[in-house]
Amino acid sequence: MRVLSFLAACGYCLSVARGAPALPAAHDVVGRIQHRGVVRCGSVERPGLAQRLPNGPWGGLTVDVCRAIAAAVLSHPDRIEYHSYETPRDFDAVREARDDVYFLTGSEVSEQKLAGVVLPVATVFVESHAVAVPARSGAQHVRDLSGNIICFLIGSSAERSLADYFDNLKLGYLRAPFSETGEMDDAYNVGRCRAIAGEITRLATIASPLDPHVKRVSSRILPEQLAAFPVLAATGTTDARWSSIVAWTVHTLVSAERPQTRWYAGGARAMPIAASELGLDPEWQRRVLAAVGNYGEVFERHLGKRSPLGLERGLNANQLHGGLILSPFLD
Repeated sequence: MRVLSFLAACGYCLSVARGAPALPAAHDVVGRIQHRGVVRCGSVERPGLAQRLPNGPWGGLTVDVCRAIAAAVLSHPDRIEYHSYETPRDFDAVREARDDVYFLTGSEVSEQKLAGVVLPVATVFVESHAVAVPARSGAQHVRDLSGNIICFLIGSSAERSLADYFDNLKLGYLRAPFSETGEMDDAYNVGRCRAIAGEITRLATIASPLDPHVKRVSSRILPEQLAAFPVLAATGTTDARWSSIVAWTVHTLVSAERPQTRWYAGGARAMPIAASELGLDPEWQRRVLAAVGNYGEVFERHLGKRSPLGLERGLNANQLHGGLILSPFLD
């Protein structure tokens, strides 16, 4: 009787399993996303790229790229979840493929030993190291700070870029290393150091404070970029179709910034992708651009002159205008 009861129970379980919707295979990322109903993205938090907004949700350029991808595969840009990677343990979301899209720098890939588990598919932003000084400072260029005290985060890539810049000029400066950003900002604001080095997106929050209630010394960013490096959209390595969808979504945003001319197609037609094997409907590119706009519009909204950060396009201008942002188009 016990054997019969066991077999009956097994038969019941099998009948239930047959009636349940099948879960997508581990390597079928699109199927997993459609089953879950959201696209999961993650990155280190950076001003203008990915940051929590005062009312709770995430905002920024990489967040809008994530929204564009959701518009492509789920037909709705708001079906996303965004996560921040602040500690080494947070990067387990990348190692264990808990997120679908990662926005990473080369240093983050190297330091977290992620090269074997991620596939970089497209550049979404060119970050750079720079130096900010008080607005009243007489320094017009970084070299003018020779012999002065400069604040930086110890062990950061900005520290290495700063040292390399002065070594190449055979000039010296006085080091003021800090382990905490808050402590470093306080030292800069009270004049313990004459300048502060870091990523330009963060320095922009010092030059144009996002919180008007926080008292900071009026500042400006010096024109030299000590180093420039890409922030990459990356995926896991197991699903080429998903990697292609992410890459072509980013390329759609970039190529759509090209203007329509007599000889070249512009906007959504600058690089039409109707590859049926990607599993996307014919209107997916128009849906993406309707959701977030082209790359230039996304940049201006979160980082440009019409945003609180007030950054120039600079290296993030389209190659058509002398920048480094370039994607395929109908040449």
